[in-house]
Amino acid sequence: MTHTPLRPILLVLLVSSLLLACRGTRTVQSAISVKVDSTALALAAARTDSILFIQRQYDSLMAQRIEFGSFSGKLEVDYEEADGKKTNLTVQVRIQRDSLIWLSLTALFGIEGVRACITTDSVKVMNKQDKTYLVRPIAYLQELTALPLDLHSLQDLLVGNPVFLDSSFQQYSKGGGLISLQGTNEWFRKLLTIGEVDKLMSSYKLDDLNVNRPRTSYLTYGEYENKTGKWFSRRRTVQVSEKKNFSVRLQYKQYAFNETLSFPFAVPKNYRVE
Repeated sequence: MTHTPLRPILLVLLVSSLLLACRGTRTVQSAISVKVDSTALALAAARTDSILFIQRQYDSLMAQRIEFGSFSGKLEVDYEEADGKKTNLTVQVRIQRDSLIWLSLTALFGIEGVRACITTDSVKVMNKQDKTYLVRPIAYLQELTALPLDLHSLQDLLVGNPVFLDSSFQQYSKGGGLISLQGTNEWFRKLLTIGEVDKLMSSYKLDDLNVNRPRTSYLTYGEYENKTGKWFSRRRTVQVSEKKNFSVRLQYKQYAFNETLSFPFAVPKNYRVE
């Protein structure tokens, strides 16, 4: 059983202080003081406006989050490694929010090759071609993807909600109908791009701050549609650059929210445990 089938499935405010030591008459000191005070006030006001603007963009994006009880979908996955090796899969996904993710992977001729069940503490995988069964702790997701994934973040990634996202953005820029927010948190240097009008996520770039693990993750979102009162991205890409580079394209063919789902996962007795 190789790792490949599951891989498809990424606070510093700069404050300036001005110290002025002047000698001269009281009149000169007073004039300089007024000038310095007005400049500092202008800078403080501009900085406050910038912080408020960034916070509004972040709040608008988070208001687009998809809240759900269950989710099911069928998607095509194209996975490519740095050496050019490609894997094309059809994936059935079923999610019970905050509880589990069920995956069924098929390749050529529609034959199911892998079935997986991911919970808050474990990853279970049946390889139906090799007749093997694997059980690993949830940290196995990080080993597969080189991303700090757990059950909740993987659920958000599959549904299209922002992942690894917090409000620690310090700068912004605008252009071409997009707004870019830049910032740093405890783990990443972040560059988030959203639509200026619709506030939908366009891309999200994360650079790991750990110098011993120079990892870059780049996620894109597109083909949005609104059939359920929330915007859903039918097309996503995930690119990770580290020791093992890979890219994944996800294209949803169908999806549904809040239906009653089953999660069949019975391991045959003749399967070998890995």
